[in-house]
Amino acid sequence: MKTLLRWVVALVVLSAGAAHAQSLTGNWQGTLEAGGRSLRIVFVISAADGGGLRAVMHSIDQGGQGIQATVAAQGSVVRLGVAGIGVTFEGSLSADGNSIAGTFTQGGNPITTTLARATPETAWAIPEPPRPMAANAPTVFEVATIKLSNPDTPGRLFTVRGRQVLTINTTLNNLITFAYDLHEKQITGGPDWAATQKYDVTGQPEAPGVPNIAQLRGMIRQLLTDRFKLTFHREPREMPVYAIVVGPNGHKLTRNDTNPNGLPGLIFRGLGVLPVTNATIADFAGVMQSAVLDRPVVDKTGLTGKWDFQLRWTPDESQFASMGARVPPPTNDPNAPPGLFTALPEQLGLKMDPVRAPVEVVVIDKVEKPSEN
Repeated sequence: MKTLLRWVVALVVLSAGAAHAQSLTGNWQGTLEAGGRSLRIVFVISAADGGGLRAVMHSIDQGGQGIQATVAAQGSVVRLGVAGIGVTFEGSLSADGNSIAGTFTQGGNPITTTLARATPETAWAIPEPPRPMAANAPTVFEVATIKLSNPDTPGRLFTVRGRQVLTINTTLNNLITFAYDLHEKQITGGPDWAATQKYDVTGQPEAPGVPNIAQLRGMIRQLLTDRFKLTFHREPREMPVYAIVVGPNGHKLTRNDTNPNGLPGLIFRGLGVLPVTNATIADFAGVMQSAVLDRPVVDKTGLTGKWDFQLRWTPDESQFASMGARVPPPTNDPNAPPGLFTALPEQLGLKMDPVRAPVEVVVIDKVEKPSEN
């Protein structure tokens, strides 16, 4: 349930009469008791342009970026669906219109929750969202440490926490693929250790504010130059790729316009469980090629902007090799999600076509193990 509370949620009421819609406007706040913690949430619901309602959800104790959802109201029943993180909520509006008693569910774990209409005296203060880094800010680290990873730490991570940029269990090749948005098959000429030696990087940007994805990539590129002494040249080559295209019946994604300059959310919740928030299709292609698939992935959808969705599939033994993950053997569970290439059109309305295409390859000319901190 912690994932839910990292986001600011924009809601659209799909069906509600004018009088009933008016009864839902205002600030609604409640507390989720999850994992031994009390986590406060606030929905600020207001009239939308053109009719209906819109709202923003805040996690008072954790903050977060925006993620769109749907809300349907019929009679006294209010239903919310939070796209991208697999959350549903169903509750009943009280007779006096001052509370909604219901249940949040995520990953099969229901939590009974009541949202109360706040008054000016009872309303919780909503924290200011983090300030983005200026568009013209230098994409360099003021200070950065590089340490050998703990071999007992599982997984791999690129993230931003507060003002810190963190990577965990990342090889040189991982850093290059992130910095230049490549698949590892698009890197050649490097030493053997580039694919095996893992590092943890902690860096604080020189400029204040939260970097966007382009600024984050720029900082990692500068780190590679300064600390790994990386030099390379580029060559075009044709190779097998997966091309993401829109299926014949159109896509099933939810557009997210709440934070156009914010970082995307693409963190696996398990093998084959990927909630995606505030991400472009190119962002999605990047995580699929870097973490899941055995070849580059290119965006041929023509879809612009940012999107929210959740993809669930049963991986096979060819997937997640770059993560060092051990995929479980095939299951006979009739309720198991389908394979990736079936799940994509069923859940997202997208396809991945295997084709050959020209791509750019990075040829490493020189690189060194990172300098001491």
